Amino acid sequence: MRYIEGKLDVVMAEFLKPVEEYWQPSDLLPDATQENFLEEVKLLRESARELPYDHIAVLVGDTITEEALPTYESWLMDVTGINQHDPSAWTKWVRNWTAEENRHGDLLNKYLYLSGRVNMRAMEVSTQYLIADGFDIQTGRDPYRNFVYTSFQELATNISHRRTATLAKQAGNAQLSKICGVIASDEMRHAKAYKSFVSQIFEIDPTGMMLAFEDMMRKKIVMPAHFLRETGVQIGQTFSHFSDAAQRLGVYTTHDYINILDSLLTEWQIAYMEDLNDAGQRARDYLMALPDRLRRVAERTKLPELDYQFTWIA
Repeated sequence: MRYIEGKLDVVMAEFLKPVEEYWQPSDLLPDATQENFLEEVKLLRESARELPYDHIAVLVGDTITEEALPTYESWLMDVTGINQHDPSAWTKWVRNWTAEENRHGDLLNKYLYLSGRVNMRAMEVSTQYLIADGFDIQTGRDPYRNFVYTSFQELATNISHRRTATLAKQAGNAQLSKICGVIASDEMRHAKAYKSFVSQIFEIDPTGMMLAFEDMMRKKIVMPAHFLRETGVQIGQTFSHFSDAAQRLGVYTTHDYINILDSLLTEWQIAYMEDLNDAGQRARDYLMALPDRLRRVAERTKLPELDYQFTWIA
């Protein structure tokens, strides 16, 4: 962690944006200070009315996931090598990353509120539950495992928001398409940063990093909202329905999970990794064979049918 910390200023300059120069949620929504505000809200509501049920369900699930940011910041601040009570490049990274990510939930929440398609109280209850319930992503405080997780997860959220943007554009909703597109762009920049952390760890501890990567993939990467629930529903039960909607819509699928793994194997040049001990070599062999194994399983997986009514959707 000290080795990476020495290069964090360069990483932050490349993968984070200056606060005053970058977009804020209000830049992409009707301006309440303007005379045409109600007219713009009316147009927003008309365009949102055409969005399919699953599209709204996925937008709400994505919004709640983004709004659970207090959980994610407290988790990263507890990673070994990061001490929030000792100002450092690491604490600066976590806080600035959090600040950029925080705009995503703000923007999506306001859009959904104005759309008139969502029972906001039901959504807000789910958000509060998710923050209160936290999550268990099986990384512990280990930075190796945490950075595998964040690399994977930022890529997954990029895909989800990017696909949602495409679907919105196809539905003639240019405003929502732009909203999801700018969020997707943030997620990709952040993914590049976390992938660079893993690359640097591989430079100085290839076996340790390989074993951590293998361990995370054996456990499977769970989504940060995997405890998602609604009123009167058990922890995690709503997440399975949200995941089904994303699969039906093609926003995030089992094949995307496998493709992300493939991209990380290429990014970190796993096939060509040297200086591994026997355990590290076995871990590398497992990882290289895993995508094909997962594809065989995915081919037998049926697309989930629509059989759930979310309390979130009005």
